[in-house]
Amino acid sequence: LFVMADEALFQFLHNEVIQYIYKSSEHGEMENGRCITKLENMGFRVGQGLIERFTKDTARFKDELDVMKFICKDFWTCVFKKQIDNLRTNHQGIYVLQDNKFRLLTQLSAGKQYLEHAPKYLAFTCGLVRGGLSNLGVKSIVTAEVSVMPACKFQVMIQKM
Repeated sequence: LFVMADEALFQFLHNEVIQYIYKSSEHGEMENGRCITKLENMGFRVGQGLIERFTKDTARFKDELDVMKFICKDFWTCVFKKQIDNLRTNHQGIYVLQDNKFRLLTQLSAGKQYLEHAPKYLAFTCGLVRGGLSNLGVKSIVTAEVSVMPACKFQVMIQKM
């Protein structure tokens, strides 16, 4: 019961943060971009904090792939109560993390009209992943795309320092 309450709390809080950010800004295309950036930056700071907590008793990672596997298994499970469904890489610094039933999209209807709202429900998580990777010494750009709700793909482009 507590796990369900925990999940619901996170989803409700996430939705409220989105509503707050969008209601406190003027509307328009430019503002939508600013709101997405604010959500992504919030996620970045939360991701940094969570990774510190989750890895304090963890051995160092061998390489970039090892870090990505940790993000897909342990990190994703701690945050979303399930592992990423699929991790792919081109072995040149691009990773694609697929979640077939992304928790923060499941409450949105599967209708095509809701696809345009998907970016604001993914921005925080893009930041979460980028922040987590950042604290593990991996600089990245994280983007997300949805073709069929509630499945989504997060693309992580590693930036060499």
